[in-house]
Amino acid sequence: MEPVNKPSRRKALFGVAAATAALPLQAQTTPTKKVHRKGAKPAKTPLFNGAVSYGNLLFIAGKGAHFPGDIKAHTKHVLDEVQKELEGAGSSMSKVLKCNVYLNDLKDYKGMNEEFLGRFGEEPPVRTTIAAAGGIPGDSLVEIDVIAYI
Repeated sequence: MEPVNKPSRRKALFGVAAATAALPLQAQTTPTKKVHRKGAKPAKTPLFNGAVSYGNLLFIAGKGAHFPGDIKAHTKHVLDEVQKELEGAGSSMSKVLKCNVYLNDLKDYKGMNEEFLGRFGEEPPVRTTIAAAGGIPGDSLVEIDVIAYI
């Protein structure tokens, strides 16, 4: 047993991080998964959830636009839906870290960008944009999913 006033050998050799890692499991906090719903009861066996957080990370499932219209109308609608979902879970567009954009046709890239510009604040998230082979489910011209923090 080491004397009380002498620093532990582990802390001296490996620094504070190693000493912290040796804390009992009860002292370490573990993130938990939380499903965010808009007041609706979950389906008996849901296919997927629309919004799930883990710790302070928030994952929003892909949103589409399922009505007749052009790429600008669809993109605006989808971004509005993403914004509602983020705010309902305690986040915002400016807290989005990663955005995936799936286009039905790559020719819509310019029109999508015109609606996308400025929607995420002064510092937009990182983004991946692809044209989905076979199209977007539900005949949407665009689908967008995001990862944000709360």
